[in-house]
Order: sequence, then C-alpha cells, then structure tokens
Amino acid sequence: MFAAIQRFWEVIANWWTEFTLQTKLMAAATLVVSLVVSGVTFWAVNTIQVDARVSDTRFGRDLGLLLAANVTPQLADNNLTEFARFANRFYQSTTSLRYILYADATGTIRLGIPFSESEVQNSLMIERRIQLPDNWQDSNNILTRQHRTPSGVVTDVFVPVVHEGKPLGVLALGIEPNPTVVASSGLTRDVTIAVFVSIWVMVILGAVFNALQITKPIKELLSGVQNIATGNFKQRINLPLGGELGELIYSFNEMAEKLEIYEEQNIEELTAEKAKLDTLVSTIADGAVLIDKELLIVLANLTACRFFGWEQEVVGLEILQVLPNRIAAELGRPLSQIIKGEIENGEFRIFADKPSNRTLRILLNAVMGQRVVMTVQDITREVELNEAKSQFISNVSHELRTPLFNIKSFIETLHEYGEELSIEERKEFLDTANRETDRLTRLVNDVLDLSKLESSKVYNFDAVELSQAIEQTLRTYQLNAKDKGIELLQDIEPELPAVVGNYDLLLQVFGNLVGNSLKFANSGDAVAIRTYVAPDNPGIVRIEISDTGIGIAPEDQSAIFDRFFRVENRVHTLEGTGLGLSIVRNIIDKHHSQIHLISEDGVGTTFWFDLAIYDAHVSSNKTEALAALKPVHHSL
Repeated sequence: MFAAIQRFWEVIANWWTEFTLQTKLMAAATLVVSLVVSGVTFWAVNTIQVDARVSDTRFGRDLGLLLAANVTPQLADNNLTEFARFANRFYQSTTSLRYILYADATGTIRLGIPFSESEVQNSLMIERRIQLPDNWQDSNNILTRQHRTPSGVVTDVFVPVVHEGKPLGVLALGIEPNPTVVASSGLTRDVTIAVFVSIWVMVILGAVFNALQITKPIKELLSGVQNIATGNFKQRINLPLGGELGELIYSFNEMAEKLEIYEEQNIEELTAEKAKLDTLVSTIADGAVLIDKELLIVLANLTACRFFGWEQEVVGLEILQVLPNRIAAELGRPLSQIIKGEIENGEFRIFADKPSNRTLRILLNAVMGQRVVMTVQDITREVELNEAKSQFISNVSHELRTPLFNIKSFIETLHEYGEELSIEERKEFLDTANRETDRLTRLVNDVLDLSKLESSKVYNFDAVELSQAIEQTLRTYQLNAKDKGIELLQDIEPELPAVVGNYDLLLQVFGNLVGNSLKFANSGDAVAIRTYVAPDNPGIVRIEISDTGIGIAPEDQSAIFDRFFRVENRVHTLEGTGLGLSIVRNIIDKHHSQIHLISEDGVGTTFWFDLAIYDAHVSSNKTEALAALKPVHHSL
C-alpha cells in the first residue's frame, strides 16, 4: 500500500514537473481564487445562518411570552382543557411552530402538541418528564437552544409560567426555521459549490486545451529548436494548426528549410576552402606542423615530412618521438614552455644531419587552444650564400690589400728617400706603383662587373653579329700578342647567322677568354676563335676559344670558375684578379647557356659555349634548346 502511494506521488510529481512555469502559476492562481471564493461563500452562509438563528430565537421568545400570557390564568385554575384548546388553536394559527409542550413544576409533561392530549390519562401511559433547570422559576429567565433535525435546525424556547409569583411550570415551544432563510442559505451553498466546481472544470478544460492546442505545439517547437541547435536542419513540424501558432510553425519549417540549404552551401564552400587550404599547405615551400597540447601531431604537410624524413603517416604521434634526435633535443623544452604558456614563440637554427645535411630555421608560435604551429624553412642555400659572401669579402679585402700595400710602400719610400735614389730607381718605383694602381683598378672593375651580373639587373638581348665582336677583340689584343710572339687566329663560318645576345657582354667574354689564353701561352703558341653552326643542332651557334698554352691540370679544372681562384698561384706568379672566369660564367648564364672547358696539361685549353640563333619571329628565350653539346675540337 505504501509503495502504491509512493508511486502515485511520483507520477503526480513527474506530471507536475512537465508543466511550464506559466501553467504552474495559472494553477496556483486558480487555486487561490477558488479558495477565496469558497471562503467568502462560507462566511456568507454562516452569517446568514447566525442571523436566522437570532431571528428564530427572538421570534420564539415572543411567541412563548405571548402564549404564556394567555394561558397563565387557565393553568392557575388548573383548567387544562381550556389551555389545551387555546394552545391547539395557537399552534394551528402559527405555521412557524413545530411543537408546544407544557410541564408542571415537577417536570411532568402535561401537554404536548401535536404529541398527546392531556385528558387521556391511565396507568398504562408512560410518564414523560423533562429536566427543568435550577433557576427556571425566574420569570425573566427565558432559555433557548437549537437542535438539528432531518428537516432542519429547530429553535427550542423555554418560557417559565408564573402566576402571582407562584411558578406553575414551563412552556416549551419548537420554532421552525425560516424557509426563506433556509432556501437562501441552500441557494448560496449550491451556488458556491457550483462556482467552485465550475472554476475547476474550467481549469481542467483549460489545461486540456492548453495541453492539446498550446503546450504540445510549443513542446514540438522546443524539440525542433533543440534539434536545429544540434545541427539537424532536416527537422520539420507537422501539426494541423491555424492562427498564430500555425504561422509560427510554418515560419519554423521555412527557417529550417533555408538553414538546410544554407548548410549544404556552407558545406560545399567549406569543402572547397578546405581543399584549397590543404593544397596550399601541402605545396608551400616551408614545412608546417600543427601540434596540440599533448604534443601530438595534428597536421604535417609534405614539405615538413621531407625535411624530417617522415615516410609514414605521423598524424597522432608525439612530435618529439618522430623528430630527428638533434632537433628533438633542441625543441623539447621550448615546446613544453609554449604549451604551458610561459613563452609565446621561439626561433631556432639547427643543422640536421638526417635525413640529409641541411640547415633548418624552425619557428614555434602559440595559437588558440594551447596548440603550437611549427614552421620549418630550409636555409641551407642562405647559409651557403652568407658563407660565400663572407669568403668573397675576405678575398676582396685580401686582393685589395696587396696592391694598396705595394703602392703605399713605394710612395712612402719615394717620399722619405727620394733624394737618395737615382732617377732610374725613382722611375722604377713609380712604374711599379702605376702597375699596382692598374691592377687595383682592374680588380675594382671586375668586382663591380661581377656584382652587376649577380644582381637582378635586366639586360637587353638582340641580334648580335659575332664576327664584329671577334674582330674587335682580336684588334684589341693584337699588339699584346705580337709582343709575346703569339699568333691570333679566327675561323668564322661563312654566312654565320646572328645570335641572341648582348653585344657588350659578349665582347667582355671574348676579352676575358682571349686575355687568359695570352697570359698562359708562350712565345710561338697560338690563340684561335672559332664559330660555326652546331652540326647536331642547326638552331645553335657554337663559339670556341682555344690556345696551345700550358693547359690546366685536371685537379684545377673543377674550381677554375670560382671567384679569386688563380691557376698562377700554383704554377707561376702571373698577375690576375681571379674574377675573369667567374664573370664569363655569369655572362653566359645570362644568355641561358653554359661555359665548358676541355684542357690537357702541356697541350692547351679550349673554352666553348653555345648561343641561340636569332629569329625575329621567335622569342629570344628559345635558348632552352641549348643542350650540353660536345664541341668539334680543332687542333691548331
């Protein structure tokens, strides 16, 4: 039984919790109103009943006094017959009387209307008596009371009968309740009950209507909104309702449909943007790695995988476990500090020997959600260039210092000891200073030329007649060659087509190569320039500069085009800046070609390169056709 009651209260409690706050407040307000109405009605009925009792009591006292005043003489003469007749007429004439009783001074009932007749007395009758109060003899002491009967509340009035100061007995009258008051009280009670019942019937009907027509649609709407909030844009509400709720449901369905379309469009756009982002991340030159707060890899592009030698999928693995040992040891602490929020970023330059020797710049940056973005850049070329730059500056400083030191030494000697020197010695000192000045000028000019060539300066390329450039070069070095006893030769193919190039730059190439050949040739040797259309590629003109000089040792041939490298450092002491062949290589690179070398120690050297034939109808950048072709070597 207790369990059943408990389950009942649980059901009621669950049912009550399903109501909205508004419904609960309405129910509470209805309960208060019904209780107030019931209380007012109860108060009104009770007031009416009290007034009715007072009225009945007053009426009963008046009737009792009137009856006592009329029957006292008969009772004093003990004329019960006349008393009975008069009392009966009095009873018949008054509809408000329920009964009339007369009891003598001993309490014996002598007359009861309509219960008995006083004349009938025999030994078989039961003597009826009433208990008279102690002070009933006092004529002013009229007692009243009320008792409930099936037909209503009856007012009992007890009036003492006293004649000339002698108590004769007591008249008891029963007063019927006022029918109008009773009817009014009953009507009021019935109306109150009807009002109370009507209120709660209306509340129940309202609750049912609210549950069917308002609460259910609202719950459906609430469930739909919650589904929409969780991303289920396919949610629809199908309730056959009109009015404002119907419009609301229609608007909700329309909104859900638009959101579904918008979601599909967004998914397509996000997918496209994600594909673009993935493509961008995977193709950027820098490595990119995203790391979460647990130091697990979230994203790694192909460049990062190549830098770190990751051949398998690394997403989800701990970064420090898959990094090369040297890099992991360097980045372990900074990564931990960034995750903890102690620092926000860091930059590191690390030489990695695995998977290949390279120098990496690694940037660490904190992002939202305690994640770290690692950017990896390969700066090996940059480091090499910086080293080459430092080496270049060091070499230039060294090369500049030698002629400057010689110039300063000879001038100081002339300045301090000029009067002690002979004219020939002074002339020799000045001649040496002049040669060193020329050497310094050549060095500065070569450095400037090389700097221009290695810069981003754009040169104009047009049709160049090689025969003109070759003839101008040979005229320039004709006297020098004659002084050294060296023969200058040229072999230009007849009707040689023009090539794509820059005349001034090609003139500089010819000058450097011919000058080098003259420098390393002995008396009786020869220097030749040949030009011809390549036999295996008719779109190419090949240029060869050959000599029968001392040649270049095989171990020097790989470094012959490096800056400041001079063969004479090893074989003799001929002067030079060591930049001529570097300038030649850069000029040929500008022409989208390559300079090649064939040399044999003690036999001679041949430098050769290819240039594209000029065609006015074709872009000059067709020089991709310049392949590494072998020259047709001619012996001198």
